[in-house]
This record gives sequence, C-alpha cells and structure tokens, in this order.
Amino acid sequence: MQTLTFNTTLKRVVLLSGSRGDSKVIETFDNVSTVKCSELGFYEIMQKTGEETNSAIPVMRVSIANTNMLITK
Repeated sequence: MQTLTFNTTLKRVVLLSGSRGDSKVIETFDNVSTVKCSELGFYEIMQKTGEETNSAIPVMRVSIANTNMLITK
C-alpha cells in the first residue's frame, strides 16, 4: 500500500512507497492544482501549466485500490 499526500497550502504532492513512517519517496510534484478521483479508479495528479493560467494537465495516475491519500494544510 502506498501513500499519496496532498498539501493544499504548498500545492505539493508526495507519493510514498508505503505508510508515512519509514517509506521512500517515489515521486514529488509541485504546483499541483488538485488531485482528482477518476471514474476508472485512479487518483489523477493535476499540475498547473503556468502561474498565469488556470489550466492543468494530469501528470500521474495512481490506483485508488492500493493508495492511501492524505490531504494536509
């Protein structure tokens, strides 16, 4: 089971290989506008395309079935 942490203040997502305790960082994404739950059973990490725009693109999908998601401020 992996852990995805979305910090809404820093706009950062960190994906860990297990629980928060002693896991390794798999991926880190900055400038993330949101994390969506797709209809296909994935968390989609949406990253802004630029500071002056409101558009975002998906940069990674992880399975909801084996991922815990934490939302922090």
